[in-house]
Amino acid sequence: MADSGLRVQQAAALHRQAVATAEAAAAALESEAAPAADPLEQHSLAEQLRAAAAVLAPGWLGSPLDAQSANTPLGGVYPPQFVRLGVAQPLDDARFPAIIPLLGTGHLTIDASATDARVFGLLRCLLLRLLAAAPPGSLLVRAVDGVGGGAVFAPFADLADAGLMEPPATDRQGLRDVLAEADKWLRPGRGALPRRSRRDRMMLVVIASLPELTEGEELRRIAALAQQGPDSGLHLIVAGWPPPPLTAETTQPPLPRTTMVSVRNPYAVIGDPPGATFGSAPEAQWLNARVFLDDDPPPHLVDAVCRELAAHSAAATQVSLSDLLPEPDEIAKGEAADGLGTVVGHDGDTPLVLRFNDLTPHWLVGGRSGAGKTAFLINVLYGLGARYSPAEMALYLLDFKEGVSFAEFVPTRRDRTWLPHARAVGVESDREYGLAVLRELDAEMTRRSVAYKRAGVTRFADLRQVAAEEGQQRPMPRVLCVIDEFQVLLAGNDPIATEAVGLLESLARKGRSYGIHLILASQTVLGVEALYAKRDSIFGQFPVRIALPGGGDVLEPTNDAAAGLPLGTAVVNTAGGLGGPRGATRGHERVVRFPDPHADREVLSQLRHKLWGARDPEAVPPRIFAGYAHQHLADDPTYRAALAGRAARPAALVGRVIDVNLSTAAFPLDSSPGRHLAIFGSQASGSEVLDAAARSVAAFHPPRTTRFVIASLVAEGDQLAERLAAEIAPRQEVTLVDAAGLAAELDLERPGYRVVFGMDAASPGSLPGLRQLLREGPGRGVHLLSWWRGLRRFTEETGGSAGREDVAGLLFLNVPQSDVALMLGRPIDWHPRPNRALLHDRHADRTVTVVPFLQPESDEL
Repeated sequence: MADSGLRVQQAAALHRQAVATAEAAAAALESEAAPAADPLEQHSLAEQLRAAAAVLAPGWLGSPLDAQSANTPLGGVYPPQFVRLGVAQPLDDARFPAIIPLLGTGHLTIDASATDARVFGLLRCLLLRLLAAAPPGSLLVRAVDGVGGGAVFAPFADLADAGLMEPPATDRQGLRDVLAEADKWLRPGRGALPRRSRRDRMMLVVIASLPELTEGEELRRIAALAQQGPDSGLHLIVAGWPPPPLTAETTQPPLPRTTMVSVRNPYAVIGDPPGATFGSAPEAQWLNARVFLDDDPPPHLVDAVCRELAAHSAAATQVSLSDLLPEPDEIAKGEAADGLGTVVGHDGDTPLVLRFNDLTPHWLVGGRSGAGKTAFLINVLYGLGARYSPAEMALYLLDFKEGVSFAEFVPTRRDRTWLPHARAVGVESDREYGLAVLRELDAEMTRRSVAYKRAGVTRFADLRQVAAEEGQQRPMPRVLCVIDEFQVLLAGNDPIATEAVGLLESLARKGRSYGIHLILASQTVLGVEALYAKRDSIFGQFPVRIALPGGGDVLEPTNDAAAGLPLGTAVVNTAGGLGGPRGATRGHERVVRFPDPHADREVLSQLRHKLWGARDPEAVPPRIFAGYAHQHLADDPTYRAALAGRAARPAALVGRVIDVNLSTAAFPLDSSPGRHLAIFGSQASGSEVLDAAARSVAAFHPPRTTRFVIASLVAEGDQLAERLAAEIAPRQEVTLVDAAGLAAELDLERPGYRVVFGMDAASPGSLPGLRQLLREGPGRGVHLLSWWRGLRRFTEETGGSAGREDVAGLLFLNVPQSDVALMLGRPIDWHPRPNRALLHDRHADRTVTVVPFLQPESDEL
């Protein structure tokens, strides 16, 4: 208790000393007993001080604001050291600007709060002068107004969006947050990247009034900041200091390194600045003149300055793609043993690095349409591609929306380069293709598991080290799979969704251990039916949540950090979307700015070509699935191999399977029973698929080793049949027949292929040898390739269920699911759509979705 009493006495004594000093200054100024100086000398001195003030505080810093033009250029010398408080008036007709040193020197305290109209106006004047005079963007302001609710700073609200001045704190917690930010300014976090241009920036904390219930802890923190601040570019303007000495905790001495202003009526007294004096006598502690503080500045002036600063800040703080990339000599130098990392944006001046490792293995990205999701992902992929070589990182990219998000990374007609890290890229992907990619990643995880057991390790980094010690030249890369609009893959509750959810859960839970990582991006993660039972088990493995405008549902429901985000910004949360107390500092959450990567196409093009030029000479382009693209027989590798004589047994090639490799959809034609192919569909594309099948079969045979009988029974097939006959004729025997000729050719005496366009157009009963050909033909080298516009005639002609096994190859185009299920005799998951077909092989019991081969002319339709 004795110590407590002593502290009270000491604090009270310090406060009395400060008050006594101010009162002595006021008394001296008001005293008429002191001998007056020579008026001529006073006027001469005032002129000298006016001239000195014009030099020390030019333009915005010292000119009368009511006469200042809104067109006066902003900026000037850094830092703007001297600033005007008002007009000193030693005599009734002698005046000069009262200026003090502030930025770069110390602080300013006023013994009255902004509830005094003169202090209210002075604070606005000081803010306006300093902001206008400092180089744009070099002065950051943090404000506190605990009594006035922020009214002092209301005219400066436009600076909030520019990042120059946060909304003012109005309560004790807000004051604590401001002091915490100021403390960080003094002591940047350990391991933090250096602030960009830190030496060219200052922070100014302006306290218009202390909040109610402010306690000694906050007051001591203010005093500590005052002591250390100037050396780190931190300065304070505190109105209402010292606070009333109500308790020992709230009784405070004058702040160190501070110029004190004591407000009287109607003038003020200005104390000596830090380390200097206004007077010539050693005992002088104040300016020996009454000072009339500047009034509230003209509103139009404040508005003009704030608008110009905001515009400059918007341009100056624009993040470019170059800001996210490594230095040129660091391109592709990263090692992925312990993880991947890249800059995703800037939090203020600080680049924010996000990583893929054991702690943050997967990311979940949300944002409404047009929020910049694609731009963010492209930034991340180019950032990673620039930091790591293809030997360190492999990419699988899937885009399920109607767009070309990842066409950026594949060869095109105009630009044959590609991102060498890309292994497979799906543009407007089908769900089947997405499922195929997940299957491949799951298989890769299994292969790596075997490698772990063989090497006797449990960590990815250890496996790479063992491989290096064994002399393996190529390290095992980390794998990153990016799925944009992943909810499309999981839509509904069908077998595809069910299997995809199971694979995603497996990859999410175990992938980190094997160097396999995921980015799932979507407009919404809510309402995905297939995830109802698995949401927590899957998303719980995604600690990194990135919310763009409209993407707040990737955060916890109580976390509203993404509300009101402007375009080009994102909330980055590394705690699974968890928030925290409103207004509290969240170490796990940052708001970053990120660029539009296409804003500087030259930089983007140069980077892409540089990465492509540095690829391994043996590197091949990524496997590309473009959901909107047609497939052509001439581009198929199996067909080309057949033309070159490198193929084995004959097969009808009908399209490309929707798998990662886009394998050729082939139906083998051997001597097994039922090796005939029937194509179903009312559209003319059926004739094009039949044409491709016949051409491919011809390519498998050496010249003059087989025979083709070609018939077109419908107008849609006439031209194709003629062109097909003309192309095959130089290599094989070809006979072009009509319906009557076809009936005669349905015999088993001459091996070969019967190719029929529109077979359902034949008159009922006009093909008596058809069933025998179907049943016995393959064993005698006779195969039927046919296109049917309806299933009913096919069933009638082939004998119904009794002849079901006689045609093993069935390709369905625009045939309803119910009809397909009836034909196959079992339920089937099939949704007919343009440029897709379902291939079923009865004998292999295999059903796959394919992209059918069409004529090149179809691309123009």
